[in-house]
Amino acid sequence: MAVAVQIREAKEADCGEIMKMIRELAEFEKLSDQVKISEEVLKTDGFGENPFYHCLVAEIPPEHRDPLGSTLAGYGLYYFTYSTWTGRNVYLEDIYVMPKYQGQGIGSKIIKKVAEAALERGCSQLRLAVLDNNRSAIEFYKARGAKDLTVAEGWHFFHFDNEAVREMVRK
Repeated sequence: MAVAVQIREAKEADCGEIMKMIRELAEFEKLSDQVKISEEVLKTDGFGENPFYHCLVAEIPPEHRDPLGSTLAGYGLYYFTYSTWTGRNVYLEDIYVMPKYQGQGIGSKIIKKVAEAALERGCSQLRLAVLDNNRSAIEFYKARGAKDLTVAEGWHFFHFDNEAVREMVRK
């Protein structure tokens, strides 16, 4: 049965459920060991004086909630970046819909709201990364007009973990 969720800005009180979904997403991606943040860090980083990120949630209407279950069906976590070539960008770090709510257009509603936020802020691009084995997500993004830069332009995305950053500073 399709549920008419409301997409809204996350509140600090949502961080427990968002953290649960972050762990579910990491488990799906077989990368659970890489989740290092806690609910408290999520609260501080998203709802402190200078938030590092923005988050949208898909809220389940009260009449469809499981008495002991979640009040949220999914989330989209994003932040603004800057490109020296194209100017303002938005980066969609995560988009996740709980399995029992997938296939109901919730992911589409979340990404549409992120796109609206990008346009409101004058962004020229919406960027994201997806694991190569997540074919359904790749097709989801392509169906909405995303271009696979790995294929089209040969870009590879890198990151330096905390130890590598510390080593770079020491040298």
